[in-house]
Amino acid sequence: MRVREASHADSWYDGDPEVLSDELDSNLAKVPDTINDTKLPIPGARVIIAPHAGYSYSGPCAAWAYKAWDLSKAKRVFVLGPSHTYYLRGAALTKFDAYATPFGSLTVDTETIQKLRNTGEFDSIPISSDISEHSLEMHLPYIWKRLSQTCGEDSDPSTWPSIVPILIGDNSGEAEKEYAKILAPYLADEENAFVVSSDFCHWGLRFSYTKYLEDPRDMTGLKRLTQSDYKTKTPIHEGIKVLDTLSIAAIETGIHDKFVENLEKTKNTVCGRHPIGVLMAALEGLAKEGKGDGKFKFVQYQRSSLVEHIRDSSVSYAAAYAVV
Repeated sequence: MRVREASHADSWYDGDPEVLSDELDSNLAKVPDTINDTKLPIPGARVIIAPHAGYSYSGPCAAWAYKAWDLSKAKRVFVLGPSHTYYLRGAALTKFDAYATPFGSLTVDTETIQKLRNTGEFDSIPISSDISEHSLEMHLPYIWKRLSQTCGEDSDPSTWPSIVPILIGDNSGEAEKEYAKILAPYLADEENAFVVSSDFCHWGLRFSYTKYLEDPRDMTGLKRLTQSDYKTKTPIHEGIKVLDTLSIAAIETGIHDKFVENLEKTKNTVCGRHPIGVLMAALEGLAKEGKGDGKFKFVQYQRSSLVEHIRDSSVSYAAAYAVV
């Protein structure tokens, strides 16, 4: 059996299972037990968006999505993330049979992987790229923790829901809709849960993105800050929040084309925009069939730091769920 190692343990998150478990428990405990008077997990919230940075940065934000996540009927978990390690068009599937975590290994649903592969629309993730990629791995400890809580801490992990890791590449809006059609039957099945892996705005010279917008109602005010021209009426971090708020609002409409349009206008550096786009299109399609409202609901927004100067940088994180 081919098991992918937990390559980011002891760097992006703690590799000691006891320390890691305590950290996840602490993050989850800091999330309220109810959101808008609804007890967590949210019934039917089988789909979440959560960040994938190091846990010291994005772990607390991710906990909001994971605490809302409903796994009560799940038999498999699809994990969709962007590729950071190689340029990908289309989508790609893992070659591994299991993914290791500091707690133990999560089994890959190789049968579902093969069914997806048989569509002819998926490539295989190169082994070295799979090992190096963090967008999928960073969710696995949280998935383990929530499966343990749902199935019982004394239950046998080999009986837990399996995972379906998928990388979604740099695709057009129309291509995202085609992948949405492939995944829609799985999304419609209440035995499937989904994690969409994404950070939001990557701001700073090191990310080649320094756009600033003061007023969300006036897109003509969108400008790129430079080292010679970076004076703003409000702090730069407020302009970053405006850009993220517009992207989040576009996602919350449940209309895939609105999100694509937002990114075309702002060029916001949402690294998981394509996985989000695929799931948005799938949710939108199901909503037209009367299955769910097709909309993500965001419950948390954080940033790695508050940018004050053009030389500063930050990454934004957001947590959301969708009921299907």
